[in-house]
Amino acid sequence: MPQMQRNAVRAGHVIAFQDGEHRHLRDGIVVWQGNEIIHVGKEFDGELHAVRDAPGMIVTPGLINTHAHLSESPLDKSFVEDRGPRQFYLSGLIEFLPARDGAITQEGRQASIAFSALELVRTGTTTIMEIGAFGDAVIDVAERSGLRAYVAQSYRSGRWYTDDGRSVKYQWFEDDGRAAFDAAAAFCEANEGRADDRIRTFLSPAQVDTVSGELLKRSRAAATDLRVPLALHTSQSVPEFTEIIRRHGKSPIEWLHEIGFLGRDVILGHAIIVGGTSWANFHADDIGILADTGTNVAHAVWVFARRGIAMESFSKYLARGVNMTIATDTCPQSMIEAMRWTAVVSKIMDRRTEVATARDVFNAATLGGAKALGRDDLGRIAKGAKADMLLWDKAGISMAPVRDPIRNIVYSAQSEDLHSSIIDGRWVMRDRQVEGFDPHALAGRLQNAAEQMWGGMQKGDWAGRNIDELSPESFPEFRP
Repeated sequence: MPQMQRNAVRAGHVIAFQDGEHRHLRDGIVVWQGNEIIHVGKEFDGELHAVRDAPGMIVTPGLINTHAHLSESPLDKSFVEDRGPRQFYLSGLIEFLPARDGAITQEGRQASIAFSALELVRTGTTTIMEIGAFGDAVIDVAERSGLRAYVAQSYRSGRWYTDDGRSVKYQWFEDDGRAAFDAAAAFCEANEGRADDRIRTFLSPAQVDTVSGELLKRSRAAATDLRVPLALHTSQSVPEFTEIIRRHGKSPIEWLHEIGFLGRDVILGHAIIVGGTSWANFHADDIGILADTGTNVAHAVWVFARRGIAMESFSKYLARGVNMTIATDTCPQSMIEAMRWTAVVSKIMDRRTEVATARDVFNAATLGGAKALGRDDLGRIAKGAKADMLLWDKAGISMAPVRDPIRNIVYSAQSEDLHSSIIDGRWVMRDRQVEGFDPHALAGRLQNAAEQMWGGMQKGDWAGRNIDELSPESFPEFRP
């Protein structure tokens, strides 16, 4: 077989990896062959087939987004903001999710997934972890877009609901979710390693309060047998936290530890309402349990901050030794924004400046995500790592001047400052253009899907309310 071509980027700044940490390399070169980086340094003496000279660029590792819902998140826009019922402790899960999910059409799901792929690439994600019920469609779009993707088919033992707008109730399935679990495990077996191993899978029981202990134990065993990661929404709302206390007399994380669910291959979505915090008002060393078991946390700051809820705090998890990762969960699906809000909100919660630094959140978005996935070939620019890299334009109005590239990216960069993206050795985005994805056409398709969804909200709402009753517009309509 012919030798694979060697490609290279020469850039004014490279965030390289050395001695176990990121390092700032000025005027460096990165060389890759196929999908693997083979050299990082100041010079390269070997033959090169294609070289991108980019003295005005910053090259960083790609960002690993550890918790997303591509089939629905873009449709949160213009609906869930400024809304959060106080009786559910500001969480939108109990009322807004059923209304939204009951109104999204199949075409709406497809439009949302395609739009999400473009949004993710254009805002820095190179590896995405998708949780939902539309795995085949997500894989198809990931293959076309070039994204590196971990995909799960979610399952559960029952569902939450409210029929009075005041209390949370549960409906349990006769089979305890066993059929859906079997389908999810079969999905993993059928799709693991697709697209030359760019597509992988994981298991994701839905939420700690909608999955029985038996199904969680079954999931734990299956993840070990299949050798795939295991994810679970946990400690994401006060109603959930108090419900687990009612059932088991323990916090959700204490209970998961007791049944043997936690571990180094487990990623807990959110873990924000935990013992020892003001939101929980319940003593438990949840953060210590996470650290001692090596369990990972996918922190999606914006889904909570927009409702006035904040982790108390990101820096405390880091200080205790918890492996923290960064995720988007909802819209905007921008890892740039996710890093920024993580840093700023944590500083506010701690009333300290020198915590949740640019270094901390960038590490979480790269090395933290790679560790959670058990991958030492992701989240870094080093020999032997996958060629997943981002090229940032340092001359843009948001970026200049540049001395510390990571501070500029975390605190100042906008999506237009991300110039190009390389995933698995392939140029997925060049000059802000993703081949085969028309942003105007995708936006139009999403608009149509949203309008259909808004028109059907009453079908899934317990009180039959329409969109304007659930989420009144900021200003009343002008009437001539």
